[in-house]
Amino acid sequence: MELRIATDGDLLEIRRIRHDVYAAELGQHPRNDDGALTDDLDGENVFIVAATKGRGPTGSGDEIVGFVSVTPPWLGRYSIDKYLRRADWPPLRDASGLFEVRLLTVPRGHRSSAAAGLLMYAALRWVQAHGGRRVVAIGRAEVLSLYTRAGLRPVGHRFRSGEVTFELLEAEVAGLAERAAGKRRALERALTRWDLPMPWQPSGAAGAFHGGASFAAIGSGFDTLERRERIIPADVLDAWFPPAPGAVEALRGHAGWITRSSPPTHADGLVAAISAARGVPPEAIAVGAGSSDLVFRAFGRWLSPASRVLLPEPTYGEYAHVLENVVGARVDRLPLHPDEDWRLDNRRLGDALGSGRYDLVVLVNPNNPTGRYEPDLAAALAQAPPRTRVWVDEAYLEYTGGGSLEGLAAGSPNVVVCKSMSKVYALSGVRVAYLVTDPAAAAELRRWTPPWQVGLPGQIAAVRALADPAWYAARWAETAELRRKLAGALRERGATVDDDVAGNFVLVDVPSAGECVARARRDGVYLRDLSDLSALYRGRAVRVSVRPEREHARIIDAVLSARDGVVAQR
Repeated sequence: MELRIATDGDLLEIRRIRHDVYAAELGQHPRNDDGALTDDLDGENVFIVAATKGRGPTGSGDEIVGFVSVTPPWLGRYSIDKYLRRADWPPLRDASGLFEVRLLTVPRGHRSSAAAGLLMYAALRWVQAHGGRRVVAIGRAEVLSLYTRAGLRPVGHRFRSGEVTFELLEAEVAGLAERAAGKRRALERALTRWDLPMPWQPSGAAGAFHGGASFAAIGSGFDTLERRERIIPADVLDAWFPPAPGAVEALRGHAGWITRSSPPTHADGLVAAISAARGVPPEAIAVGAGSSDLVFRAFGRWLSPASRVLLPEPTYGEYAHVLENVVGARVDRLPLHPDEDWRLDNRRLGDALGSGRYDLVVLVNPNNPTGRYEPDLAAALAQAPPRTRVWVDEAYLEYTGGGSLEGLAAGSPNVVVCKSMSKVYALSGVRVAYLVTDPAAAAELRRWTPPWQVGLPGQIAAVRALADPAWYAARWAETAELRRKLAGALRERGATVDDDVAGNFVLVDVPSAGECVARARRDGVYLRDLSDLSALYRGRAVRVSVRPEREHARIIDAVLSARDGVVAQR
């Protein structure tokens, strides 16, 4: 059985099957002379088809054995709006990440097959890949168990349409995905081809997805590292430049000793270097093996399932993963809208902070993936009551030339600044980060830090990097120029580009981000589909990292070839 997005030929057959099932068989609609059923969402939602090789009337030789439809939130309306007012149903009021799954249909003769299960799983994967957090559906009352077994819950609203009684259902995507994981292997046995623009299994299913898919081509066994010369990993935001010469020299010149030697237990030399470079007291600093290490440790200590957290959307995906899937906290979203240029509204932020509702507010500045930098956060942070801790992630700050809030955090009881040295210092591979906060809070976190948390290569490289600010200032200026050239070259060839970003990337609007990313990989160019981070991207945003200029022509060719291929296929 094959799963794919419906073709134009498929849609003609889908309308005929809908008439056979919903008009002739179930009596939900009156029969018509055309023998076809349509509605006003048909041209805007997505149909996923299950098909087998046979003598079907689609012109492809395939027989459609089932289909399902997904209505995304960016359409602004759902089929359920014909049957209720969403404002009357609290779970359905917030539509920012709400997708409707509808018209799950399997014709007679195929209802004992795996078609229904495969289609429900395919719809879930499509929703996951496009930033969905919740699903709403309507299910026929007589087969309600089909939906409840998948994890959908009745919300208490039944209605009739023609001769059919329906139940309104909803669910969190995370819960549906957890339940589906246990059935994936059985479903896979019925699958001959998965032709959808997202992988069968979520990438990094145990955590947030961060790009880095190019290691599948390089080889995760590391015995074919020479392949990296043929791959362009523009899906991650690693620096395009090498670390400071002093860091490279130290690692290269002492490699044997470094790899066999235990590092200083508590990274005292690294802490002293950070303190001197940043002008903050050492007792306000806690170090970690990358910012993710600090996020997991700090949030695990500070929060519980009873905690309430405010998180901008879209933003760095690790935060939602840790808060919702690891800690289990209640997370509210602060949407950043494209029609407001993705800017953080300081008035709304100040109101949220001043409300006292939140235990934690997370801010990424400049934000990833929107790339927007907010220079006036300090005034908004002053409105936070003592019980609300504010976490400010400044991983990409140095690309902006703006001032850090580290000094504020060192003297504040509820502000934390997290600084990764991965991206702007070109140290992603050795995993070094630190945070600055009130000395008492930093001391508590240090108590929960294992010895030797930062390896010796990381400690040495970070100390040498901090000692050479001139090297990095020049590289950051070059990054801005490379970003400008990359964006300009893409625009010259007709691409829609957002380069109003404070970082080492540009954003490109494409017809289908998932399909474009898959096509570009065939050319050895890896891009980041941002769809999973938020439904606000409408499945159209691709992030392209700045790379050495010699690689840009190949990146541009791959992006535009992928875009044109998707357009031609449609």
